[in-house]
Amino acid sequence: MTVRVHATGAAGEAVARLVPQLVADGVASGITTLDPSLWGPAAEEESAKRLGWTEAVAISDALVEPILALRDTLHARGVKHIVLGGMGGSSLAPEVITQTYGVALTVLDSTDPGQVRAALEDRLAQTAVVISSKSGSTVETDSQKRVYEKAFRDAGIDPIERIVVVTDPGSPLDVSARADGYTVFNADPNVGGRYSALTAFGLVPSGLAGVDIRNLLDEAQSMELTLALDTPDNPGLVLGAAIAGTVPLKDKLGIVADGTYIVGFADWAEQLIAESTGKDGKGILPVVLDTDSPELGLNLPDLQIIRLVGDEDDTREVREGEIEISGSLGGQMLVWEYATAVAGRLLGINPFDQPDVESAKIAARGLLDARPEPTEPLFVDDSGVEVRVAGGLELAEHTLSGAIGALLAQLGPDGYVSLQAYLDRVHHPEFAALRDVFAAKSARPVTFGWGPRFLHSTGQYHKGGPAVGVFLQITAQPDETHDLAIPDRPFTFGQLIQAQAAGDASVLAEHGRPVLTLTLRDVAAGAAAITAAIG
Repeated sequence: MTVRVHATGAAGEAVARLVPQLVADGVASGITTLDPSLWGPAAEEESAKRLGWTEAVAISDALVEPILALRDTLHARGVKHIVLGGMGGSSLAPEVITQTYGVALTVLDSTDPGQVRAALEDRLAQTAVVISSKSGSTVETDSQKRVYEKAFRDAGIDPIERIVVVTDPGSPLDVSARADGYTVFNADPNVGGRYSALTAFGLVPSGLAGVDIRNLLDEAQSMELTLALDTPDNPGLVLGAAIAGTVPLKDKLGIVADGTYIVGFADWAEQLIAESTGKDGKGILPVVLDTDSPELGLNLPDLQIIRLVGDEDDTREVREGEIEISGSLGGQMLVWEYATAVAGRLLGINPFDQPDVESAKIAARGLLDARPEPTEPLFVDDSGVEVRVAGGLELAEHTLSGAIGALLAQLGPDGYVSLQAYLDRVHHPEFAALRDVFAAKSARPVTFGWGPRFLHSTGQYHKGGPAVGVFLQITAQPDETHDLAIPDRPFTFGQLIQAQAAGDASVLAEHGRPVLTLTLRDVAAGAAAITAAIG
């Protein structure tokens, strides 16, 4: 299926104005031939080692047979359940791939002890685990590997036969896993995590779970020539210009699944765009929307809507001012990667680095090492919610509704709300519904992220992008009776997720971002209490 992009309004004007110059400058062919100079001298060193994703299809073809052979071996051992321990680009691509292909995969991209325990207790005797980390030092995946190793041994199962590792060659995880005898798949080190969907990071867990990964690569391959050509109808150039070239810039991108067969694509695109463009005070903020989300009826001047539609809808008239895109999953993944690189050039930033991602990790690590006593809440609401503030946020009244009102009052005309739930997303999906509640109340774009996974995604934009966001953290009060130890580590999963939330709040505050943290003593009643407080 060919990927088609249609743009009207300001986005259409941007395409008409910018694509001819992109064609004249040879941007598409330059990306394909790995030209690191396209994003300016300051970005050249990083770009020179981050363009391998343009060759991912050809390089990944050699992985297909080994992945399928391992799948057969695991089936022979009685494995019927695949778990993926990964964060950010290591988990978001396999999640959309398996959901779209209708294949079961348990994605463990959390440090919430309840969510980790639930995964451990789910068909362990029939489970194989993919531990996926580009750097090989990601604390979440290291912790997941340790806890699964212990669980397998306790069950009388050799973890060497049940754990598969995906990482960059020469990483700490690559070295230790090979020494221990684990099966290891290496990915191309010249591909950044968020561009790694069509590399081993996307293919190994998806293929082991049962996806036809050769078909996925074929879909992407069918778009390679089109994307390499400097032509006005190149969808990578058209999409890049449409999302990053409007005047004035519509720097919020509302992504709506509206007829596409692809499941969960916006969550993958969210990381790709936010982490690639959110830096130097610039960026495009992706906002994952439903077809009935409040923002769609607000006519916000800084919100560009893009709809993911089905191929059967190609002849319908595009809504005025919107972008529509259709096509296969593999084809769209490659198109959006090209478009994001093009957007970086138009915005004048380096789309391949992530200078602010490490700050929250460093802060969390410091809290784990120092193990300070929790700060006392400013007050505890009648519903049992502990309220804390940071980043200069001041409250006129000590009520939950007053605290939320004070946070929303910090919103400017070009601001956004970031909701961050450091909770068990498997057992408490109801918190995601708060996104629409806050959008209706604030009349501004609202993003929602499960912590700590969003730290590997939109977390870069929060610190490096435009300083117009307000931040609401939702955490759970530590419960030592239901916590989960991490083997050979001096901290538990409960302590880790608390440190990640507190660490990110401190970094946001240092950047002058207002932060409201609500700690729930009763998680089951938490979403209803917050909704009631909004009024």
